[in-house]
Amino acid sequence: MAAERILVVDDEEAIREIVSSMLTTAGYACKQAGSGMEALAVLTSEEEFELMLSDLMMADLDGIGLLERTKEKYPDMPVVMVTAVHDISVALRAIRDGAYDYLLKPFEREQLLNTVSRALEHRRLKVENRTYQTNLESLVEARTNQLQAAMADLERSYDITLEALGDALDLKDAETEGHSKRVTTFTIAIAKAMGLPQEHIPMIARGAFLHDIGKMAIPDAILRKPGKLTPEEIATMREHCYKGYQIVKKIPFLADACDIIYSHQERFDGTGYPRGLKGDEIPLGARIFSVADTLDAIMSDRPYRSAQSLQAARAEIKRCAGTQFDPEVVAAFLEMPDSVWEDLRKDIDGQVPRIAYSAGKS
Repeated sequence: MAAERILVVDDEEAIREIVSSMLTTAGYACKQAGSGMEALAVLTSEEEFELMLSDLMMADLDGIGLLERTKEKYPDMPVVMVTAVHDISVALRAIRDGAYDYLLKPFEREQLLNTVSRALEHRRLKVENRTYQTNLESLVEARTNQLQAAMADLERSYDITLEALGDALDLKDAETEGHSKRVTTFTIAIAKAMGLPQEHIPMIARGAFLHDIGKMAIPDAILRKPGKLTPEEIATMREHCYKGYQIVKKIPFLADACDIIYSHQERFDGTGYPRGLKGDEIPLGARIFSVADTLDAIMSDRPYRSAQSLQAARAEIKRCAGTQFDPEVVAAFLEMPDSVWEDLRKDIDGQVPRIAYSAGKS
């Protein structure tokens, strides 16, 4: 291990030689400077010092001035002031200004070595603590990145599972095959057009995708009935909102999305179901979904009618602003160019993007 380097600064050569001799005998590597200015020149060389011993009273640049010039540039190098008895008050000021300690002339060899040893140990601890802190911060950053990657993988796994549920629902309710995927994509597009925070969009997308999951609990005889439903059957069908909510609320990952599932059949004027919510009482995600759902319904083939045009869908949604739909959502929807919906439908027909990836697209 290399000897620790000490810079001895004093304008009296005899004192420099004595101090350097004591320190060299103790195993330290010493270099001398006869003034404060000379010490600065030595310090600015490529050589690094673990400690500086400086006389307090020197002509040219005194110990206080030298300390002020070096403490910011060499923060790890402790400075020990050497002074006479009558200059103790100045030495104490130096300590307040950043010096590690002071030695009173004349001093014994043991006093010198003890002070030097303490100062160097202080430096070692200071450097080790900073290294530890840096390593700790790097470790925390690495662990945080690993956690974020694991959470992203977990979210992707959840979304793949959700898509499997949506596919199962499509098999049960063939009339709306692909509807969940289309309406999710449309909901994401409107949410982005409204400038919603990016972190909110995946939750809204999941709620939109699972909006009809409660239909899994509706008897097939009602769900697949080709003719008109009776009032009792309509009441049973309307239970799918609450049943979907009950299914999803048990999954912590979907805690926020379940409110969209529960509210997706509410109307802005309060005439919807199951709770008759009105205006802002309806979660924003559900209000956005409502427009996207109607857009897809009008533009899709149904057993009782053929698909209608985008212009027809726009006109109907505009007509129902303030009654069925939130006017602000409708306004955002109407400002979106026709090409957006044409491109989205082509993308969906070609390859359906996963929920999380759809939400993350710009």
